Amino acid sequence: MATWLAFTLLPLSGFVTDMYIPSLPSMATALHTGTIQVQLTLTFFLISYGVFQLFVGSLLDSYGRYKLSLISLVLLALSNIAIAVTPHIYLIYAMRVVQGMTVAFIVVGKRAFFIDVYTGDKRQHYLSLFSIIWATGPIVAPFIGGYLQTAFGWRSNFYALAALSIIMVVLELIFSGETLPQAAPFKARHIADTYGRLLGTPSFTLGIIMCGLSYCMVMIFNLTGSFIIEHRFHMSAVTAGYSSLFMGFALMAGGFISKATIKRPFFRKLSFNLGWQILFAAAMLVSIPYMENLYSLLFFACLIHVCAGYTFNNFFTFCLGSFPQNAGVASGLTGGINYVLVSILSSSIIIFLPARDERNLAYSYGIIIILSVIIMSVILQINRMNKKALAAAA
Repeated sequence: MATWLAFTLLPLSGFVTDMYIPSLPSMATALHTGTIQVQLTLTFFLISYGVFQLFVGSLLDSYGRYKLSLISLVLLALSNIAIAVTPHIYLIYAMRVVQGMTVAFIVVGKRAFFIDVYTGDKRQHYLSLFSIIWATGPIVAPFIGGYLQTAFGWRSNFYALAALSIIMVVLELIFSGETLPQAAPFKARHIADTYGRLLGTPSFTLGIIMCGLSYCMVMIFNLTGSFIIEHRFHMSAVTAGYSSLFMGFALMAGGFISKATIKRPFFRKLSFNLGWQILFAAAMLVSIPYMENLYSLLFFACLIHVCAGYTFNNFFTFCLGSFPQNAGVASGLTGGINYVLVSILSSSIIIFLPARDERNLAYSYGIIIILSVIIMSVILQINRMNKKALAAAA
């Protein structure tokens, strides 16, 4: 049962991020603020979630997973209630920072749970499921949020998140417990050496960057899709929710394809996947003068998101399994750098390419894909150099 609960909490970041996505336009109106200001509620969460993941791993490796996760779930419930009752955007910003911190403790702890409990092929099997399970957040959350927005207004999303957090506290108290096999010393020198060793491994660091770039495509759609659908195409929040649901399935499909090809040569399959992504983004941009509607938007975005899910699953699995003896720190760094990169890059892109139309979305995808090509080229070059060094040593 503890394993099922851990899987249930893995998509929590997606729920906290995506449930209120269809409500962004209504929030801007109700709070008497602009599009960028209400989009910042998402940015503050992403930055906080990313930054705290960088540090919580060492705390979880030293003081355990269980109690810190329970405290975080309680604080998450309280922060959602605070957002639901306040009319002030700046208090919402503050609570979103708190939510980033609490979700970081919960999700990093649950990712480390699988490395604590399982070994060998079973561990690899569960790690390869992470991005697939995590994708249920982006799939289910905006779908539910669209209906909640239509029936009860934007505040109902945060009441629902508070109720979910309380339910999980009760279930954790009944079924879960501590899994940390051996506490690591909480000493500054030891922690610094561990971080330095992990970040000094090029394959690990560049793999995290590839995770961030692939997920940034998803976040760009989350930040802009509802505005394009509701303002450009004049459709409802429910339609925006269904569209996010469709994009979530695309991301999950990429994860399933990744798991099905887990035995294929790593760099060859990822280079091939990136080539398809370039083709789809170019086709999206070329098609806009001839057709620009909801269906063309979702068709091309879906194909690009399948490729993004494929890249994310492969590199995320690789990074999490690279350092099992420092599972908390590896999990925290993987998620933390990923979300910091996503928050900074996605926010920068929407400032220069605002949520106006499909063309801007296509340009946004293009920028991220170009960056992915550059990083992938560096990874391939390092891999070739390593092979030459091994051959020379032999």
